[in-house]
Amino acid sequence: MREYLFVLLVAAAVTYVLTPVVRTLAVRRGWVTAVRDRDVHAVPMPRLGGLAIFAGFVVALLVASHLPFLHTVTQDNSDLQAVLLGATLVVALGIADDIWGLEAWTKFAGQLLAAGVMAFQGVQMLSLPVFGVTYLPTTALVAITVLVVVTTMNAVNFVDGLDGLAAGITCIAAIGFFAYAYSISKDYATNVFSVASLIAAVLIGCCLGFLPFNFNPAKIFMGDTGAMLLGLLLSAATISLTGNIDPAALSAGDLPPELLYLFPLLMPIAVLVVPLLDLVLAIVRRTRAGRLPWQPDAQHLHHQMLALGHSHAGAVLSLYLWAALVAFGMAALALLPLHWAVVVIVALFLVAVAMTISGPVSRRLSAVRQSAESDTSN
Repeated sequence: MREYLFVLLVAAAVTYVLTPVVRTLAVRRGWVTAVRDRDVHAVPMPRLGGLAIFAGFVVALLVASHLPFLHTVTQDNSDLQAVLLGATLVVALGIADDIWGLEAWTKFAGQLLAAGVMAFQGVQMLSLPVFGVTYLPTTALVAITVLVVVTTMNAVNFVDGLDGLAAGITCIAAIGFFAYAYSISKDYATNVFSVASLIAAVLIGCCLGFLPFNFNPAKIFMGDTGAMLLGLLLSAATISLTGNIDPAALSAGDLPPELLYLFPLLMPIAVLVVPLLDLVLAIVRRTRAGRLPWQPDAQHLHHQMLALGHSHAGAVLSLYLWAALVAFGMAALALLPLHWAVVVIVALFLVAVAMTISGPVSRRLSAVRQSAESDTSN
């Protein structure tokens, strides 16, 4: 655990130090996001913050390769090399998109390339934890892997609409996933779960290092460079776990065998529930309106929270809590006795509901009070 914590802090420190450098470069070169109809920021904002996140990821892996335990995980590890190659391709794609703007099909083709390269280099599902362990033809497993990676990249990209939202939700997802992957690694002699835990720990650090500059009011955006990178890293961690696990070998929580067998599939979905939900709703909403799924609009979950009366920061914090409810609740079910897991889930649910309701109610009461005071003064 100490080495995971150390690489987390390294990733956070490097990202934190380099983010202002990237911001200065973006401002000087004019790499800024103009204000569009669907945006909630009021002034043009420098982007390409994903470059600092990528630097934090790379440096953290280099440091991990020199630590006593993690050295055995990183040494000649084809999975980590494949993740690094896929991340490099995605960052190059994101830079091009953030600077020049790419057509949707061009960006999608680049995502397929990065996901495909990563899959063919070794980061792919070797089996599906359904009905025990189900083996499929290699072509089918590669296709499923690419689908998962591309879906996750676009889900994180879709939810990146408010200051700190994508980085915060990804951080919450990575924390929940790390807790699960690290805890069950004791059931296995192989280091596959150490790889998943390492990626998750570094991802947590990168997000924590970037959030001080990205939370409302943001000083820099991560851009597609950062959003796609976060999605790729999170999907790489979940694939490393999901596709290499025998549910029968697990000994976690008080779950019945029927649910335990499905848990390696449910956990990745749980940690991504908010961005995946936003992605699915956007696709359904746009296709029903006769539009293409990738045509942008101003009806994402974060736009709906603002429409309810939440402040910018309040909407982000509310979505954080709902993401934590599902991610941490699912991890608690797997790792804790059932009664304690229920306590965690109920507590998170009550806090999330209170936060979601209190923001709009407080603002409306304040508006009524101000209106009454104005009438009295007149």
